[in-house]
Amino acid sequence: MSIVRKRAVTQALSGHFSEEEVKSSLKGIDIIGDMAIVKLPRALEGRGHEVGELLLGTLSVQSVYRQTTPAAPGTKVRGLEWLAGRVGTETLHRESGCLFHLDVGKVYFSPRLSHERRRIAGLVMPGEVVVNMFAGVGTFSVVIAKNSEAALIYSIDKSSEACRYMAENIRINNLDGRVVAMGGDAREALRGLRRTADRVLMPLPELALEYIPDAVACLRDAGMVHVYLHQKAPTRVDAVRMAEAAVADGSGAAGAAVVSSGGRVVRSIGRHLFQVAVDIQLDVRGAQ
Repeated sequence: MSIVRKRAVTQALSGHFSEEEVKSSLKGIDIIGDMAIVKLPRALEGRGHEVGELLLGTLSVQSVYRQTTPAAPGTKVRGLEWLAGRVGTETLHRESGCLFHLDVGKVYFSPRLSHERRRIAGLVMPGEVVVNMFAGVGTFSVVIAKNSEAALIYSIDKSSEACRYMAENIRINNLDGRVVAMGGDAREALRGLRRTADRVLMPLPELALEYIPDAVACLRDAGMVHVYLHQKAPTRVDAVRMAEAAVADGSGAAGAAVVSSGGRVVRSIGRHLFQVAVDIQLDVRGAQ
């Protein structure tokens, strides 16, 4: 949320709630298309409709929902409760010159990764073949295709709902032929992509380490792998160090040699829990 929007929300809520309640609410607002999704502190759960009505006008959105449960394992879809405005969780989101049609009640989407998607797009070199192993509705894939000169992007997800929206997002962004939507488990899909990729994305923290051998298998002689992990650690520095070590160990076990590695904290997602991105360059000539 922009500084201007945050200031407007602070002003709108301040006349109705305590300073601490306002601060807590501001930490958990996502704007996705014409929707706002808010994480309410427990003290405000009984006043959700009031919060929704205030946010509806302040944020210039069409609907406000409360997140009731965290992202579910596997689907990563979060529980939602309507608070105000239009009823329905389907929306059209704009990001980095791209359009994304999605239903946040059925598929995963995080606007908080927008900077990360642009960062990766900025690293892609002309002519690269990219594999996105856990693509969801195609956000990383589409942003990369729109903001780089990648030759081809294979975009894989096992959710039929995500694949349906992914295919539509490829079409509405005029990327047919450059982004290829593939349904099914990444491990199965990658069997037909051995030694084809210059760069592999693994943006699903709960499965990333398990699937490193599959990422190694689809790289050419050398290439980049971007691994996203949820890392418990006492500090951000420790989180990066531990995540880098885990990815290097997994890559080595798969027969790849580490050429270079760098990590960064994408965001804090809980007490001593961080989302870390590890960018690792691998030489896979010794891998089977």
